Amino acid sequence: MSQDQDSFDILVIGAGPAGSAAACWAAKQGARVGLIDKARFPRNKLCGGLFTGRSRTYYREIFGQDFDPSKAVTRDEISFFHDGTCLATLTDVPPFNLTMRVDLDATLYQHAIDAGAVDLTGQPIAQLTDNTVTFRDGHTVTACVLIGADGVNSITARHLFGAPFDKDTIGFGLEIEASTTEQSPEDQPLRIDFAAATWGYGWSFPKQGSTTVGVGGLLHPNPDMKGHFAAYLDTLNLDPDRTRYKGHYLPFGDFRPVPGRGHILLAGDAAGLVDPITGEGIAFAMKSGQLAAQAAFDALSEDAPETALPRYQRSLKDIHRNLKIARTLRRIIFAPRWQTAFTNTFRRSGTVRMQYMQLLAGEVEYPALAGAVLRRLPRYIVNRFRR
Repeated sequence: MSQDQDSFDILVIGAGPAGSAAACWAAKQGARVGLIDKARFPRNKLCGGLFTGRSRTYYREIFGQDFDPSKAVTRDEISFFHDGTCLATLTDVPPFNLTMRVDLDATLYQHAIDAGAVDLTGQPIAQLTDNTVTFRDGHTVTACVLIGADGVNSITARHLFGAPFDKDTIGFGLEIEASTTEQSPEDQPLRIDFAAATWGYGWSFPKQGSTTVGVGGLLHPNPDMKGHFAAYLDTLNLDPDRTRYKGHYLPFGDFRPVPGRGHILLAGDAAGLVDPITGEGIAFAMKSGQLAAQAAFDALSEDAPETALPRYQRSLKDIHRNLKIARTLRRIIFAPRWQTAFTNTFRRSGTVRMQYMQLLAGEVEYPALAGAVLRRLPRYIVNRFRR
């Protein structure tokens, strides 16, 4: 494999969870890997930061050590609301870790560097071709395979497909970090509000020193997302007029069936691998980064880089299957005309509540949740849903 200083076996673009996982895994296999990001780490990134049991499993598998919860808030209780009314509070649930991405991403990035990835962070990209990256300072690096793990606004996806996502199917969210003077994490539950936005939800996730509060949903049916967010903040007794917020696109299950082209693979948010119901993206980001790296390494080991993409696509089969089921199930959970039926089912069915919670915790997959929901909904809805 490559020995030239500016020539790599694999270049990973983006050093978040997907990119750091890809770079770490490939470097541990013995590949020469360059890890690229426009930012230097640590860097801030607003995010719900939910780190589930599924995330912890992937973390151990990829990075070879357990997740350190010392910089996270861990909760074993979660509350579900609809229209300001509490549907249920579940206690003694599998632990949820609420992380700050500035800490989590810096840790993952360092794991990748410690594994042997070459640090190319802090250098914005000026130009990208199928095997070459040129930075703004004119420095050029090449690789046999590129892995684009550069988020929902991926310049890698834009290079491949002309746009990083489809505006008709993308989600959008608004978030704030509420300081402890506004909202004490010790006094606030881990909370999810169904229908805080159309085809979406709100969340309040306590962190160390702050609480991440957000509203997200499909972009197209939410022309007034700011209005939804202001109403949600008011529900939580936060003053929307005193709060600075940030917005970002959310690829809610709008994944690319073919995650790349040629010698370029896409992972994480860049490939649309975000759960369309829970919004979880960290677990799928890390796992897809690992799978992309393994596919690339296996292809290069056989001197056949052109096989990296089909290998990777096959390895994503189970994730894609779950996301397809989730997209269909979303029609019941979030579609406005089925909201009353679903929330009534959620309120009265301990099985549905527990399996939804286990889904959030990464302890059950979508086929089980779909079966539980369908068995308990009115028959006329089930028939419409199955058409």
